[in-house]
Amino acid sequence: MLPKKISALLIAFLCSTIGFSSNATALRDPTLPGNFSGKTDVETDSSNNTLVLNSVVKNNASAYAVINNQIFTLGERVKGVKIVEIADDSVSLADGRKLTMFQAITDFKGQ
Repeated sequence: MLPKKISALLIAFLCSTIGFSSNATALRDPTLPGNFSGKTDVETDSSNNTLVLNSVVKNNASAYAVINNQIFTLGERVKGVKIVEIADDSVSLADGRKLTMFQAITDFKGQ
């Protein structure tokens, strides 16, 4: 049998660790941005029709457009709209929209 002092310390230690573990779920993660509600905004992304042209890669045989961080070729559909033209710095869609790259991407310093 353990001496009374050791058993009292063991009981005190166990009680204190149980208290810490039950409070751990209430603690806020300090690496999260302020006012974080824990909810994600997935529904907004699926209904959002904003298209961003990230880049265009062309050679003699083919052309690729990176739109919303996904790769597309001529004739493919992005969010249901067909790509009808891929130029050096823009993409034309069947619904009349023309996506252009951010100006700083197409400009060269010193020219």
